[in-house]
Amino acid sequence: MFENKNFWVYIETKEDGSAKNGGLELLGQAREMVDQVDEEVIALIIGNNVDKAVEQVKKYGATSAIAVTGDVYSEYNTDVYANAVVENVKEYQPNVILISATSLGRDLGPRVAGRLATGLTADCTSLGFEVDKKEVQWTRPAFGGNLMATIICADHRPQMGTVRPGVFERKEYEISPNFEVITKDIDFPQEKILSRIVEVIVDEDADNVDLEGAEIIVSGGRGLGKPENFKLIEELAEVLGGTVGSSRAAVDAGWISHAHQVGQTGKTVGPKLYIACGISGQIQHLAGMSGSDVIIAINKDENAPIFTVADYGIVGDLFTVVPKLTERIKKKKNL
Repeated sequence: MFENKNFWVYIETKEDGSAKNGGLELLGQAREMVDQVDEEVIALIIGNNVDKAVEQVKKYGATSAIAVTGDVYSEYNTDVYANAVVENVKEYQPNVILISATSLGRDLGPRVAGRLATGLTADCTSLGFEVDKKEVQWTRPAFGGNLMATIICADHRPQMGTVRPGVFERKEYEISPNFEVITKDIDFPQEKILSRIVEVIVDEDADNVDLEGAEIIVSGGRGLGKPENFKLIEELAEVLGGTVGSSRAAVDAGWISHAHQVGQTGKTVGPKLYIACGISGQIQHLAGMSGSDVIIAINKDENAPIFTVADYGIVGDLFTVVPKLTERIKKKKNL
């Protein structure tokens, strides 16, 4: 039996010091698990100015927070941030650490796990919990997305995993009356920093595409035939007030940028409405959108796998169906 206790969620912050959605989503999942074993959810926040993030985590399930601040944390650095996490883990001995699988989380998680000599399950799409053993069941796509593997970390603590943003919804809770913020000042000598940011290249398209936060997504796939036909998808998304997504096949063909990709190697999304147009529904794509509230599939192949997860299916030529659907919605909205 391990003496490690409590669930930690690493909270990634924005430039203004507010929390990113991925960490806030994980607080709710951690809360569901710890409520079964009467432990705490502790938000671990690292940055130069994290006051906004501290206020946010109070509402989304954290029962306390550890805030590591200082000038050395003004921008993300693997060595500096990993050291801060490791120092806190050694002091407080958590049972579980959840990290959002952003580009930062995918960099930080393995470095921390390596230094702590524990396991890490990457890119999880769902979580289970064995109450008696206080053991997290981490589920992720494996073998190229052709099956889903459930992994446990039976012999080491803390248990660690990165979880795709957008898999879970943010859940608000009553603020804990005993909420405590522990502020830490963990210095890191400049001469020990092995890597530095030389230049930041901003992907303007990525900044303008918020698939993870979208309530409506209209996606196009190989069935569109050529890049120009994405105009049909864009028009439908526009009248619905939604965001344009795509399958990997369309991205690989160069028809649309990777910022729009939904699936195992793209974004995991959970909108209120997901419309798949000309997408066959390979498991790699389904892994990224099957958590949507309502799924509508438009495909001329009645045996396409996409129909196995669709709430509503339209068997027909998308070049006929999509324009008619767009026009009908325009009339309904008097556009």
